[in-house]
Amino acid sequence: MIFIFVAMFEIISEVVPEHTISIIGIAGLLFASFTSLFSVVNPLAAMPLFLSLTDRFSEKERIQTAKRASLYMLGVLITFLLIGTYILNFFGISLAGIRIAGGLIIMRAAYSMLNPETGGRKLTEEDEAAALEKEDISFSPLALPLLSGPGSIAVVIGFATQAEAPADYIINAMSVVLVVVITYAILRLAPISARFIGTTGLNVMTRLMGFIALAISVQFILSGISRYFSIGMAGI
Repeated sequence: MIFIFVAMFEIISEVVPEHTISIIGIAGLLFASFTSLFSVVNPLAAMPLFLSLTDRFSEKERIQTAKRASLYMLGVLITFLLIGTYILNFFGISLAGIRIAGGLIIMRAAYSMLNPETGGRKLTEEDEAAALEKEDISFSPLALPLLSGPGSIAVVIGFATQAEAPADYIINAMSVVLVVVITYAILRLAPISARFIGTTGLNVMTRLMGFIALAISVQFILSGISRYFSIGMAGI
C-alpha cells in the first residue's frame, strides 16, 4: 500500500503546489502506514480471546491488563521501528530479503484471517491453557505474540527500511501510536463491542483485514524481488 502511494504522489507532484504536496505526502504516508499496520495487528480478532483470557478478572483488572498490554505492544513495535535496520545490518540481511520474508509472514497471517473459523488462531490451545493459569497476561501472550507478533514486527521493520529521513520515522511512529491507542480502546470496550458486533460481524471484519493484509504481503514480496533483481517496477 505504501508503494502504491508513492506512485500516486509522483503523479500529482506535477500539478499541485509544493506546500500542498508536502501536506498530502505526510497525510498519505500516515494513512498508508496506519492501514498497513492495523490490518496486520487486527485487534478486532484479538478481542474474543482477550475476553476469554480475562474472564476471571474484575472490570478494573481487565482494564489494567488492556492498558499494560497496549503499552508493551507500543514498546515492542517502536523498538523494532528504531533498530530494525541495525538488526538487518548486524545479521547481514538485505532489504530484499527482509521484504520477501516479511511478505511471507504477513501472507501466512492473512490466510489465517481469511479463514477465522478454522485457521485464524494466533495462539495454540496449549498457549491459551497456560495463559489461563498466569496472573499477568499483559506481556505474554497478549502483547507478544497476539498484538505485536511476527507479522506486525515485519511491517514496522519494513517501515524502517523505507524511511529516508527522520520525518519518515516520526510519521511511522505516529502510525504505531494510533494503532496502539485504537487497540487499547477496542480491548477496553471489548465486552460491549463483542455483544454489539457479534461473532458474524467479527468474522466479516477479520476477513476484510485479511484481504488487506494479503495485498500488503504480495506488495512486500514484489518489492523484494524487484530490489533483488534491480527491476524498475512503478510504485515499489
